[in-house]
Amino acid sequence: MPPDRPDEWAGGGASADYRGRLRVSEALAAAAREVTDPRRVPDALCAACVRLLPVSGASVSISGGRGVQMTWCASDRVAARLAELQYTMGDGPCHSALEQGAPVLASDLTAGRDARRWPIFAHEAVGLGVSAVFSLPLGVSGAALGTLDLYCDRVGGLSEPDLRTALWVRDAVTYALMSTQPAHPGTEEATDEEVASWVEASEADHTEVYQAVGMVMVQLDVDPEQALDRMRARAFVEGRTVSQVAREVLARKLRFEPEPGGENGDDGPQDDGRRDGEGRDGDRS
Repeated sequence: MPPDRPDEWAGGGASADYRGRLRVSEALAAAAREVTDPRRVPDALCAACVRLLPVSGASVSISGGRGVQMTWCASDRVAARLAELQYTMGDGPCHSALEQGAPVLASDLTAGRDARRWPIFAHEAVGLGVSAVFSLPLGVSGAALGTLDLYCDRVGGLSEPDLRTALWVRDAVTYALMSTQPAHPGTEEATDEEVASWVEASEADHTEVYQAVGMVMVQLDVDPEQALDRMRARAFVEGRTVSQVAREVLARKLRFEPEPGGENGDDGPQDDGRRDGEGRDGDRS
């Protein structure tokens, strides 16, 4: 919120902060106005984040509970793939930012501490051309409702002024998310319905994951986290996303079965996913 009296922001750091926040707010508002299709507004906001900061791409992911996230918007395909990669693996800077409720700044995924902290994620991210990731939790009072993830195609951290701008962007995105409420027929304007549809559209893929997790729980007699972990492992081994695996489970094209002798489906590293019509060795029966 701006200060109550103009003399409070006459010169000094308070004035600079106010101008900085105002610049961020105006840039995001302008990006939204330039889009003719309301469904593309979130992606336009992510693209505006990239123009405001020295980064290669940005994405916003909403947390749907422990281990579950959905991508709300992304500036480009690499940013979207990076967000899906962290969701599929259940690991990465965004998960750490959600757990800690604080920014996680990984300035070098190619080597050193950051590469060792998330070794598999770092390897896959570098394969996408990503060398650094900065994940900022969205939310208020320590309750994170998602993350703003920024990536760079080069090694290096954010300068102090750039980090300050990134936090202002984070605040603006948090406000946009918290202001997005489901529309009620006859009580909201059409534009509000369109705003609500942004989140609803992002939720669609991950509703499928929730449903598939339930089916895998029954198939393997395991808890939700174990079922999701098994789906993630299958997706990673096959180079796919967990959303794609979920669709096959729901379509009855893929079934998970515990290996003989496994306890509660905990059958070790062997592949336990079987597509309909396949024998235990993967051959068509």
